[in-house]
Amino acid sequence: MNDQVEVWMVLEPAQALALAQFVKRVRWTEVRQNAVGDDEADLMMDAMRELAKALAEAGYAPR
Repeated sequence: MNDQVEVWMVLEPAQALALAQFVKRVRWTEVRQNAVGDDEADLMMDAMRELAKALAEAGYAPR
């Protein structure tokens, strides 16, 4: 996958914090239940790690 997609969004601070908490708490098994297979679940988790990183850079990194 050499192509990349840039996603830009505006959130209220409470939304950003809630999303950061969710991304922190959700586990692979929960993601796998909503994926077609293990490969898709892995891709979803990779994307959520990138989301968590972006939220942390914006100041929303829950402990």
